[in-house]
Amino acid sequence: MNVVLKNSDAVNATVTITLSKDDYAEKVEKKLKEYRKKANIPGFRPGMTPIGLVKKMYGKGVLAEEVNQLVSEALYNYIKENNLNILGEPLPNETEQKPVNFDTEEDFEFVFDVAIAPEFDINLTAKDKIVYYDINITDEMVDSQIKSYTSRFGSYEQVEEIAENDVVKGQLVELNADKTVKEDGIKVTDAVLSPVHLSDAKSKKAFVGAKKGDKVTFNPQKAMKNEADLASFLKISKDTIKDVKADFSFEIQQITRYNESPIDQSLFDKVFGEGKVKNEKEFRTLIEEGIKDSYVSDSDYKFGIDAKEALVKKLDKVVFPEEFLKRWVLVANENLTAETVEKEFDLMLNDLKWYLIKDQIAKANECKVEKEDVEAFARKMAKIQFAQYGMLNVPEDILANYAQDMLKKEETIKNMVDKVLEEKVLDVVKTKVKLDKKAISYEDFNKMFE
Repeated sequence: MNVVLKNSDAVNATVTITLSKDDYAEKVEKKLKEYRKKANIPGFRPGMTPIGLVKKMYGKGVLAEEVNQLVSEALYNYIKENNLNILGEPLPNETEQKPVNFDTEEDFEFVFDVAIAPEFDINLTAKDKIVYYDINITDEMVDSQIKSYTSRFGSYEQVEEIAENDVVKGQLVELNADKTVKEDGIKVTDAVLSPVHLSDAKSKKAFVGAKKGDKVTFNPQKAMKNEADLASFLKISKDTIKDVKADFSFEIQQITRYNESPIDQSLFDKVFGEGKVKNEKEFRTLIEEGIKDSYVSDSDYKFGIDAKEALVKKLDKVVFPEEFLKRWVLVANENLTAETVEKEFDLMLNDLKWYLIKDQIAKANECKVEKEDVEAFARKMAKIQFAQYGMLNVPEDILANYAQDMLKKEETIKNMVDKVLEEKVLDVVKTKVKLDKKAISYEDFNKMFE
């Protein structure tokens, strides 16, 4: 066997592998003997089929299988032993590869194209300046978050008189033109509405101030403009809504009011845990710190985008094997077309550049992802998910269990390893470059993503 590398240029090469009969004959003979032992051919006892017949039946297939296996091993062993930093996977050469005839040939030659990763050096210094946005935390943000908590941890009570936001339950009956109950009309024993959702001002006014036991006369067709809501309220088909034009009587049986939580010790304990906050000042301080922490993630995300763009730009003049990469992407992704690859290639190439840059920085700074790093990242993700529902005081054991459930999926672990490594690399970048810190409002920050 002979393996030869020939460089076309700095980033393209061919690997030619030649095999003689001596390289594969023994393996083919051994495999045919195994076939003979297992062959079940009419007229011959198991294991007694003549080897000539076995060769005639299976010889070509076995030869092709063994040759391909040898070539594959030789190719990847050569790449590994010679520390070739290749991009993508080797592809059969489209011009130099001759047709292979396993019926007549004994010596074989295979030619592969390989793409070599270009050499470059990312030198990060204080001369490299990247903007880092510090999002301003305002009193309005803190007030808004407190409002969210007082709403979330409020309570319900039964009252005697209707206010606009109350939920009213009662019996609904259809009326005749003279305001008497229509015998065969619509009747709903458990009708529910809230005045705040009524679009007709007259109907809303009729309910607000009414008391338990009162009967309110109104026209649902005028009060509710949404057909789906009206059909649900009257418990009839949406198709028959237009035929219902009469007034209805609503007998008020129950009035439920939701009261927001007062800003007191009970609320402090529900949000942050019992006894951790003792007064409103501490409460506001912790909320502000929580908002600030959540916005650090946003700032880091934006920094990551800008850092990638700045570092990828450093490779503008570095030559890449673009034609090979386009061809490889098409081979590796059967659902893509040449037109799609051509259209999206610049983005693909930038992703590749960032991958190589990230790898170089990680190796130069010994950035390694340990099991503990991935578990910590999973707990952080779990904490963020709980926080989205206002659960800021989730016990560590629950976070740990939730994180372990996330880590049961191999794909999730792989994604988290990539994220952790990228975070470590970006942390290195922060220490190497000059951070041009800029204060910005959250509104203006969000506009950058529009």
